[in-house]
Amino acid sequence: MPNPFPGMNPYLESPDFWPEVHHLLIGMIQESLVPQVVPKYRVAIEKRIYELKGEQSLLVGMPADMSILCNPVSRNPSTSNVAVATRTTEPLKIRLAMSEEVREGYLEVIDMATKEVVTVIEVLSPANKRPGKGREMYEEKRDKIFGSRTNFVEIDLLRGWEPLPVLDNDIAAHYRILVSRSNQRPGADLYVFNLQDAIPCFPLPLREGDVEPIVDLQALLNTVYDRAAYDITLDYTAELVPALSESDAVWADFLLRETSLLPSET
Repeated sequence: MPNPFPGMNPYLESPDFWPEVHHLLIGMIQESLVPQVVPKYRVAIEKRIYELKGEQSLLVGMPADMSILCNPVSRNPSTSNVAVATRTTEPLKIRLAMSEEVREGYLEVIDMATKEVVTVIEVLSPANKRPGKGREMYEEKRDKIFGSRTNFVEIDLLRGWEPLPVLDNDIAAHYRILVSRSNQRPGADLYVFNLQDAIPCFPLPLREGDVEPIVDLQALLNTVYDRAAYDITLDYTAELVPALSESDAVWADFLLRETSLLPSET
């Protein structure tokens, strides 16, 4: 069964699936662009690597009760304020501040003659949006590109956290795609869309005067959905992470029942 949603499938935003979706989508974008830009350009998958620790870790799939006390620790007020364990006391469930190496893929369109990076394409991950080291490093890179002659495309298919800054950033939308041509800055094109909308197509900026390929991100996402067999992998009865608003949840529930992915209400 194909992707039941007209645009972004919010169940793919789950921390259990998004790292894989991110990887597959990067590959699909590359695969779709190569025939459109050769032989003048090549499209390369690049990686950045950094470490997150503690609360900034990407290990977001931990059960919620990992930081909850199973039983209060009993105290003996007559002797001291030091916690005294009893034989029935359960261990405290805690999380360790472990370091995690993060590898994020992105795309570069490179001029074959000059070896210059003409365009950078980013598909945002939680580390790019969540407050902390990952976002700080990403914003630094973003600012450097804005000060260069490199074009920039930023694809945000995650509803969680604050969007990356742009002027007029008060535009409310679930998702957005930023297309920034170096010769038009500080102007840029921002495509905003919601859960109920199809993902808009957008042109890929290249050198001035070149024909710009059109990226049909909706078709690419739907191909990822089909190839990875998410129709049998996703649990549409599970709670969404992040959760939907009440009105969006009602809409999604109706859609999933109409497509028989949820049982009809009796």
